[in-house]
Amino acid sequence: MLNVLYFARLRDALGVAQEDIPEGAATVRELVAQLVARGGVWAEELGGARVFRVAINQDMAQLDDAIPANAEIAIFPPVTGG
Repeated sequence: MLNVLYFARLRDALGVAQEDIPEGAATVRELVAQLVARGGVWAEELGGARVFRVAINQDMAQLDDAIPANAEIAIFPPVTGG
């Protein structure tokens, strides 16, 4: 299982903070495509022009990065600070 965490605006828009998803996506891109395929707000937030970041096991990840077994995947909007 993948433990997927959603933060900030994504948590609010999607109505979920965390979910377990059966493994099957080999890369971040495949996982995002699987989530976008849910349609509705999922497609709006993760499939369009909205910007978001992904971390695998608390390390920043790119769309083509492989997802290891039993990974924690965090999906969140960009963060700025100062």
